[in-house]
Amino acid sequence: MTAGYGSADTGPAVPGDGGFPPGRARPGPLPPRIEPAATGYAPPGTPGQPPSGRVAWSPPAQPGQWGAAAPAPPAAPPAPGWGHGGVPSAAPATSTPPGATPGPGWPPASGSASPDGAARPPAHQPQVPGPGQPYPVAPTPTARGRGLTVTALVLAGLLAVVTGVQAFQLNRLSDRLGDTDGRLQAAQAADGARLEGLESRAGALEKQAGAAFNPEAVASAVLPSVFRVRAGNSTGTAFAIGKPAAGGGTNLFTNFHVVDALWTAGEREVFLERTDQRFPATIVRVDQANDVAHLRANGKFTGLVAAPAAVKSGQQIVVVGAPLGLEDSVTTGVVSAFREAGRGEGPIIQFDAPINPGNSGGPVINGSKQVVGIATAKARDAEGIGLAVPIKVACDGFKIC
Repeated sequence: MTAGYGSADTGPAVPGDGGFPPGRARPGPLPPRIEPAATGYAPPGTPGQPPSGRVAWSPPAQPGQWGAAAPAPPAAPPAPGWGHGGVPSAAPATSTPPGATPGPGWPPASGSASPDGAARPPAHQPQVPGPGQPYPVAPTPTARGRGLTVTALVLAGLLAVVTGVQAFQLNRLSDRLGDTDGRLQAAQAADGARLEGLESRAGALEKQAGAAFNPEAVASAVLPSVFRVRAGNSTGTAFAIGKPAAGGGTNLFTNFHVVDALWTAGEREVFLERTDQRFPATIVRVDQANDVAHLRANGKFTGLVAAPAAVKSGQQIVVVGAPLGLEDSVTTGVVSAFREAGRGEGPIIQFDAPINPGNSGGPVINGSKQVVGIATAKARDAEGIGLAVPIKVACDGFKIC
């Protein structure tokens, strides 16, 4: 309550009655002192309150001093509402100010006007705790930031480990690819070498196959160059040899004993026959000692090739002729021996292929389709003994091979 004005008389001071000390005059009127309300909300502008809503401060009076008020009963806890300095307290006001009717919409919203028309501070401003209440401590973000930092470091470490593992795997994969490429190149090189070896062996086999004795192939290549020769009443065999003659036509070989009668009689014309064809030929020269005669025909026929080397025992041969007048006859055998010249006779080839009268003058062919000799006779009262003049003797004597 507010202390009023008293008289100027002096009197005994009674503690708590608002009197003055004895012997002292009343100093005069004192400024009004407003006691805080026990409960409730005191809006600004009410009697005893400053217009601005702030609470006026007065120094407390000590007991026994002048103007001291009697001790007030214990104050109730400060009511929520406006605190000192116009700052809202920690808890919202729960009491209804004088003259206000409780109901919905009270207390006013943050930033709204108070019942006396004064603006209230917004609710988002910090609240100041009441007397005896501790200030709230805001949570520090240090622990959370530290946790985020640790998490980021852990993730970075995991990423580094994963990157290292992948780099290691890529390195190993690159090494394995390099090794695979090396092995592939080595395998390709080895395959190429084997292929070349196979090609070489195939070529050698082809040569061997070509060199292998094939009577059919030999007969097919030789028969067009072999004829039945008719010299008067005698018949035998003749074959084309070497290159074409100098004045045209074809050179041929036969035995001297085939044309002996005509040559002795001074006649020189003979006839070459095959099936229903007949070609005239001329006796050019004879070698009576070696039983060889050189003929020349006007027609052009393919000449056979003379073998460059002498025959060897065991070599397979083909004999082509017209035994008993049977043209284009083929027999096969081997070379039994090569007989050197002796007792006034030249060298001779012995073979076991069957021959008969009419084979005289026919070619003896090796597996390479080359002429090795000229069949000339067979042993009487014996089988498998045929004789031939070496082709080298005839070529050297007449120079037409």
